[in-house]
Amino acid sequence: MIRLSPLSLILRLAFTGAAAVGATVQATEVQTQKTDALLPTIVVTGNADDTSYLVKRTTAGTKTDTAIIDLPQSVTVINQALIKDMNMQSMADVTRYVPGIGMANGEGNRDAPIFRGSTNASGDFYIDGVRDDVEYYRDLYNVEQVEALTGPNAMIFGRGGSGGIINRVTKQANFGPAVRALDLTLGSYQNRRLSVDVGQTLCDTVAIRVAGLVEASGGYQRNAMLNRSGINPTVAIRPDRQTSIVLGYEHFEDRRAADRGIPSLNGRPLDLPVDAIIGDPDAGSRPTRLVSDAVSSIIEHDFANGIRLSNKTRYTDYDKLYQNYNGGAINAKNNTVSIAAYNNHQWRKNLFNQTDLSFELQSGGVRHQILTGLELGQQDTDYLRKTGLFASGATAVNVPLSRTDGALPVNYLVGGSNSDRNGSSSATIAGIYIQDQMELNQQWQLIAGLRYDSFKLDYTNNLPGGTLALQPGPAHLSSNDNLVSPRLGIVFKPIQSATLYANYSVASFPRGGDQLSSLSSVNQGLKPEKFTNYEIGGKLAINPDLLATIAVYRLNRDNVAVVNPATGIVDQLADGQRTNGVELGINGRLSSAWSINGGYAHQDAKLLATTSATALNGAAVGMVPQNTFSMWNRYDFTQALGAGLGLIHRSDMFTSTSNAVVLPAYTRFDAAVFYEINPKLKLQINVENLANKTYFLSANGDNNITPGSPRVYRVSLHMNL
Repeated sequence: MIRLSPLSLILRLAFTGAAAVGATVQATEVQTQKTDALLPTIVVTGNADDTSYLVKRTTAGTKTDTAIIDLPQSVTVINQALIKDMNMQSMADVTRYVPGIGMANGEGNRDAPIFRGSTNASGDFYIDGVRDDVEYYRDLYNVEQVEALTGPNAMIFGRGGSGGIINRVTKQANFGPAVRALDLTLGSYQNRRLSVDVGQTLCDTVAIRVAGLVEASGGYQRNAMLNRSGINPTVAIRPDRQTSIVLGYEHFEDRRAADRGIPSLNGRPLDLPVDAIIGDPDAGSRPTRLVSDAVSSIIEHDFANGIRLSNKTRYTDYDKLYQNYNGGAINAKNNTVSIAAYNNHQWRKNLFNQTDLSFELQSGGVRHQILTGLELGQQDTDYLRKTGLFASGATAVNVPLSRTDGALPVNYLVGGSNSDRNGSSSATIAGIYIQDQMELNQQWQLIAGLRYDSFKLDYTNNLPGGTLALQPGPAHLSSNDNLVSPRLGIVFKPIQSATLYANYSVASFPRGGDQLSSLSSVNQGLKPEKFTNYEIGGKLAINPDLLATIAVYRLNRDNVAVVNPATGIVDQLADGQRTNGVELGINGRLSSAWSINGGYAHQDAKLLATTSATALNGAAVGMVPQNTFSMWNRYDFTQALGAGLGLIHRSDMFTSTSNAVVLPAYTRFDAAVFYEINPKLKLQINVENLANKTYFLSANGDNNITPGSPRVYRVSLHMNL
């Protein structure tokens, strides 16, 4: 296989993408007239009031600037005002207030969202609409807002997106007012965090902006360590009044001590102190490290009369390492717990180029907003997984429950188990799509779209044995999938402030898995998994700054690989899972002084086929509670003084499809006090888990359970100079 240099591949993708739509642009441009209208450098649609929680428009659902009330699907936008008021710092913080999305204890020490019962989701992250799918914990220091879309979204975002996606919109240079912001947070468990955001227009054609982060914190678990740093400069160039260019670079590092949580006993999490450690407590023996470098460009041109061309390119180099002690099953007879260890290293280079052309047409009294696009991508990954061998030479040791922590010398070697890996993969992606947003009249709208993706994955296994090699010597596996992703949405507006809608969408999930490492000699020839979503809902603008939403849906997961009873091999396909659910949301202002953001979700996610000995037909999907509720309130007593109160409730849920272990229900309260010292200086105090409730936050299987944090205080100072 020929591998091009990053620069060469970027140029080839950019020119190929532009050429695909160039003919259409030229034909249309002849019929248009030039205008002096100014094209914004960056579009983050919302309200002029930067204290409101409500975002009224977004490009996330259609790639065109569309009112959220007119989108025929569930969309939740967490904007900068809400991020600051709740002192959010992670994706887990964000998803607590998004109905239909939960967060598991990611096996790869990563963000692990679960969208409407779909657990194949670690690859469903995007940044400015471009895929960002390596396993790591994402920060919010350079984020303007987070857009969460539930339901299959492959028509817009490509492969995956089976139950939803999360897109981060970054802070970018623009030609607006100068930015001089500094945020300092100090809190419990040595929480120390400083972020800056500086932007300036240099002249009529050039603007710059730099977002930066430094954090050195501890945590509630013993010997916890978190060191994060990032810098994200961008420059905006406006060569003429119709063209904008935004160039960016980001360097980000995240170093922390891994912790896989505690085991279970008799169907419940083991009763241990909240700071308990399973394995060696030394943070140096449990490192997690992510180092990433990314360069990006966004080029936009307005041809006038509603014709716009956009080209996005993003190249990212990721280096991810994590090393775990992994608690296993408890032996109740002799009161011991099994501990294993492993080391995993992944190097990935992502290159994506997206070219979009949108234009407007009027035909027979129907207004059309048409989008055509081409996406090209290359993902090259190297994998190295080692098994820990203890002093006895065994791959696991038993330690007393009375002392689950202690020095455990380990040597990490490749070949200690069938789970080890030394290999590389190369994914080549090409997608083309077309979408038509039709305004039939003042009451009826229709959105129809179709996308085709060619997804080719090659995997080379360099181990002489293991799960991917059929015989000694390297094994080469490949798959070539053709993915078709339709979408159809109908919108009815009985009055201007209300919307009723119905939506049908399909997404596909290739056999390489969400991290492109799950291809095997058995599944490489199987059809991709298919996710089909049927959704009806409504949206109501209770007042100009308060939006309420409801969605009722069914999400079917088909083409699931199951065991062939004749051969005992997982090579048959079945309709494997179904989620029926309801999502309610409310966001905005009840009054000029009272802001709220909240939601409720009911999810019934069940297996429809037996996929393994611990995943039986009829079992509930793991880490999907039937009921979740969250509500955040901020009330301003005066212009200078305000207070916030939040409630999070989650019902019981199983830790896995074995349905053998339950995470108990819990209700947690959070609070905040806000004080404006002067218009440029604000003080904020946040309290998480106000009642100091003992609860269990998430899990990865039946014996890796993460306790929730005890009461935490954070004091923040916000300066805008």
